[in-house]
Amino acid sequence: MALLQPHGIQGLLKDGHKHFSGLDEAVLKNIDACKQLSTITRTSLGPNGMNKMVINHLDKLFVTNDAATIVNELEVQHPAAKILVLAGKAQQEEIGDGANLTISFAGELLQNAEELIRSGLHSSEIISGYSKAINKTIELLDELVENGSETMDVRNKDQAVIRMKASVASKQFGQEDILCPLIAEACIQVCPKNPANFNVDNVRVAKLLGGGLHNCTIIRGMVLKNDAVGSIKKVEKAKIAVFAGGVDTSATETKGTVLIQSAEQLENYAKTEEAKVEELIKAVAESGAKVIVSGGAVGEMALHFCERYKLMVLKISSKFELRRFCRTTGSVAMLKLSKPNPDDLGYADSVSVEEVGGILVTIVKNEEGGNSISTLVLRASTDSILDDLERAVDDGVNTYKALCRDSRIVPGAAATEIELARRLKEFSFKETGLDQYAITKFAESFEMVPKTLAENAGLNSMEIISSLYAEHAAGNSKVGINLEEGVCKDVSVLNVWDLYVTKFFALKYAADAACTVLRVDQIIMAKPAGGPRREQQPAGMDED
Repeated sequence: MALLQPHGIQGLLKDGHKHFSGLDEAVLKNIDACKQLSTITRTSLGPNGMNKMVINHLDKLFVTNDAATIVNELEVQHPAAKILVLAGKAQQEEIGDGANLTISFAGELLQNAEELIRSGLHSSEIISGYSKAINKTIELLDELVENGSETMDVRNKDQAVIRMKASVASKQFGQEDILCPLIAEACIQVCPKNPANFNVDNVRVAKLLGGGLHNCTIIRGMVLKNDAVGSIKKVEKAKIAVFAGGVDTSATETKGTVLIQSAEQLENYAKTEEAKVEELIKAVAESGAKVIVSGGAVGEMALHFCERYKLMVLKISSKFELRRFCRTTGSVAMLKLSKPNPDDLGYADSVSVEEVGGILVTIVKNEEGGNSISTLVLRASTDSILDDLERAVDDGVNTYKALCRDSRIVPGAAATEIELARRLKEFSFKETGLDQYAITKFAESFEMVPKTLAENAGLNSMEIISSLYAEHAAGNSKVGINLEEGVCKDVSVLNVWDLYVTKFFALKYAADAACTVLRVDQIIMAKPAGGPRREQQPAGMDED
C-alpha cells in the first residue's frame, strides 16, 4: 500500500487539494488578483469617479461609485484580493470614508512590488523598504497638517462643512454645496456635550421618491414611513405611551374552557371583555398620554376605544425603529397594555401625518432640547439616486464623527500625495542598500492619486503630474488639481481639505495589506467541503 502513495506534497494532503508555490505561481498570481480588484475601484476615485453597476447574488441592483459598497457586493473569492477587501472594510468601519484610497493605493503598491520582484529583489527586502517608507510617510503627514486646524468648535457649521466637503463631493460632485450644510446642521443638532461620544446612528435618513435635491429638509425628530392607525392624524404637545407587545386583548398563557349555558352569559362574557379593554385604554388616557405607540398588532376593539378617548395610535413594527422612537421622545417601552407610570411617558412637540410626494409619513417633532435624533429627508427621482445620496450623507456624518475626535486637516485635491511622493523620494536617496528601490517605488505609488483624478476627469495626467511636481519643488506645497478648470491651483483657494485621520488610516491599512500579500509564498487550498454551493441556494434566501 505504501508503495502506491504519491510522492511529495501530494502524499501529504487529501485528494482534491490545490498547492501553489514559488514566485510565478503564488506571489505574482496574488499580486495580479489584487491589481484586478484595485483596477475596478480605481476608476471610481474622486469627484469625477465613474459609477459601477453591480448586481449581487439576490438580483439587487447597485449603481454607485462608493468603493465600500462595491467590494461588499462583489463577493470576492480570491484569498489575496480578500485581504484588500478586508483593509477597505476596516477603513470603512474606522472612519467611514477613504475605502477607495485604501484599496487603490494597496493595488498600486503591489503593482510596483511586482516590477521590483521581476528586477530580482526579494519580497522581504521590498517589505522592509515599504515598512520604512510608511513610517516616514506618517512622520511627513504630520508636517503637512494645516496650522490652526487642531482646535475647532465642532458646533461651528462652516468649519464642519469645510472638512466634510471633500468626502461628500467624491460621492455627489456638484451637489456638495446643497448637501453639506444640511448634513452639518443635522449632526450639530444631535452632537452631545462631549463631542467624542457622537453617535452616527442619531442622524437618520428618510428616502422619499419624487421632488429633487432642493426639496431635502431636516426634521428635529423622526420620520416614520407609515400612516397613523386610527382617524386622529395630528396631536400637539403630546405625552406618549409606548407598548412593545402590541395594543390588544392578551390571550391567557394556558388554555381554558368556558361553559356557557344561556344567551345572557354569552352577552356578559363579551361585555366583560369589552369592559376590560376599555378599562385599560381609559387608564392610559387618564395618565395624560395622547399618543399610543404599538410595537405589534393593534386590535379592532382596542382601536375603537382609543378613538373614543381621542388617542392617536401609531404602529412601529421594527424593534430598532421602536428603540430610536423611545430615544427621540424619552419614553420607556412597556411590555403589555397597562396603566403607565408618569416616568415611563415620553413627550413630543407634535406628532402629525403629512403627505410627501404621494407617500403618507408620520413626523414626530421635538424642537425643544433633549432631542437626540434628527432626520434628513432626502428627495430624488429614482431609488438608485436616493441610495447614492444616502451613501453621501453617510460619508458626511462619518466624517463629522471623525472630526469630533481629531479635527486636523491636510490639503486635498492630490496636493498631499504629491508632496509626500516628493519628500519620500528625497528620503530614499539617503538610504543605503536595496531598501531604497522599494522606498522609491512606494513614493511613486502616490502618483496614482493625481493620475487617477486627472484621468477620471478626462485630463492629461502626465502634464498635470509634472506641473504639480514643478510647483511643489518651488515650495508651494499646497498646490492641487482643480478638476473643473483642468489646471493646478492652491487648495486653500479651492477650499478642498481632507481629514488627517482619513489619510492616516487609509495609507496605513493599504501598506499593511500590501505587505501581508507580499509575505505569502505558498498557497495551499484544501478540497472545498461538500453541500450545496452558495449560488445553488434557492432564490430569496439570504446569507444568514
